[in-house]
Amino acid sequence: MKQPLSPDYDAIVAGSGPGGASVARTLAQRGWRVLILEQGSGAPLKGTLGQMARFGAVPGRSAFVHRDASLLVQGVNVGGSSSLNFATASDPPAAMFAAHGIDLVPEVRTLRAELPIGPLPDHLLGPMASRIMAGARSLGLEWHKLDKMIRPQICRSGCWRCAYGCPFGAKWSARDFVEQACAAGATLLSEATVERALLEDGKAIGVVYRHQGERHSARASTVVLAGGGIGSPRLLHASGLGPRESAFFSDPVVAVMGTVDGLDGGAEVPMAAGMRLDVQGISLADLTLPRPMYQGFTAQVGRLDRLSAHARTLSIMVKIRDDIGGSVGPRWADKTLTPADRNKLDEGVGLARQVLAACGASHVFQSWHFAAHPGGSVRIGAGVDHNLRAAADGLYVCDASVIPQAWGLPPTLTLLALGQRLGTHLADSA
Repeated sequence: MKQPLSPDYDAIVAGSGPGGASVARTLAQRGWRVLILEQGSGAPLKGTLGQMARFGAVPGRSAFVHRDASLLVQGVNVGGSSSLNFATASDPPAAMFAAHGIDLVPEVRTLRAELPIGPLPDHLLGPMASRIMAGARSLGLEWHKLDKMIRPQICRSGCWRCAYGCPFGAKWSARDFVEQACAAGATLLSEATVERALLEDGKAIGVVYRHQGERHSARASTVVLAGGGIGSPRLLHASGLGPRESAFFSDPVVAVMGTVDGLDGGAEVPMAAGMRLDVQGISLADLTLPRPMYQGFTAQVGRLDRLSAHARTLSIMVKIRDDIGGSVGPRWADKTLTPADRNKLDEGVGLARQVLAACGASHVFQSWHFAAHPGGSVRIGAGVDHNLRAAADGLYVCDASVIPQAWGLPPTLTLLALGQRLGTHLADSA
């Protein structure tokens, strides 16, 4: 995957999550010399708790505790958070992007034709997801299978590794696009931390980065920042082009759990089915987690009596579209819930409790809130223009930070579409 390093490239992409991987692949396949710099590891996914913790639970790097004791996490590795997410595909809201002159329909159509996107077949719908869906439908709720980015012919029924990083290749991640970019001639350098963009006369000319304890520079007339909702605003500030602090959204989540006697589960694809209340900004889905993560939630809220009930406990995710606020700074990321956010969570939790009651669950409790979709910190129309260009010629941003409004949706498919659109725009404009 690794090519010999050169001092000069046509484009440098700082970050290898869905947005960065997509634009890098598009440019490499159009013949551009592309350097991908990723601050995280490129080690093969093992599907272990230890590796997941190294990628997504390092304080100050991939995990941030807020003042209200909530937790924000992100994946720092090749592929970004897509290596550790639950592989749920949601189309970008057309009206949100149309307001900025952006039409992602062609890109989404192409991606859906190429990628393994669709609801799980019945044999991969686990007993917990099935029980929750039956309970929700008994209440008249429009609970349905969700589109997953999973290869069903490879996915192993009864596996629990989605949240740890699928080692079998069943779950699609942005690593696939990074590999394709490198096959087309791009160069990947992992464990390389970009510090800032290099600018000259108001134009991007490259980046400064650290690798193996030493500072280096690489030159290119096009630089794409894809460090995510936390990393990209920091890079813009370090480059003298962005504010010291940037507000953001995070899509807060609460897990509501209840025990059903006679159930034997706990190892299945999470978020296999659910429902959205778009007007209210609330989403619900099944959320079967690996035993250690479940036990962490129970211990966190003092429900030690539930530690051994993993295989019998149904879990429902309540996710909300939160208000943009808080701040991403040079060394911190902090955000607390607003009263409106708390009202949304309360409404969603109430609905989840009704579903669990319909499932016959007892001992119902909920986790503290956490979040894993930081974005909106370099918004289209404010931090970048409709072509994702920042405040310097040749400098672009392509990740969740550019999403123009809080939305409460899984961002992967949208970021892939934005990356493909940006790569095409750059190649066509050259």
